[in-house]
Amino acid sequence: MQFTSYRKWITAGAVCLTIGACTPTYKNHGYIPPQEDLDAIIVGVDTRASVEETVGPPSSGGVLNDGGYYYVRSRLRTFGPTAPKEIERQLVAISFDTAGVVSNIERFGLEDGQVVPLTRRVTDTAVSNKSFLRQLIGNIGKVGAGL
Repeated sequence: MQFTSYRKWITAGAVCLTIGACTPTYKNHGYIPPQEDLDAIIVGVDTRASVEETVGPPSSGGVLNDGGYYYVRSRLRTFGPTAPKEIERQLVAISFDTAGVVSNIERFGLEDGQVVPLTRRVTDTAVSNKSFLRQLIGNIGKVGAGL
């Protein structure tokens, strides 16, 4: 009789632990300025310095020094042993003209995202079809005293 009681408690505990292990975990990354701060930026009037003063420095800048400011925030959900999945992404892009004055403010979400194919540029090496041992033996005597 007593063994059956313990078995029920152990089974109930195992079920609770199993259910608890499968609850989703959320992680937030990045920063997006609040809408009222973005509303304070006036297109055609504010500059890079005034934007940084109003909403803070950007998460990332454009490719060039004169590129726009990008503020990115994402939310990831992990459920049990599965890989994390991005469930929310927001991006605020502030563009500047050549004089450094705000020309546009845009907001994008995860639904606006597009897959961007990246190309891989690899520099060809002088090594062609040589094994490690052949390369090692080929370098004997090529070491100079200037090292």
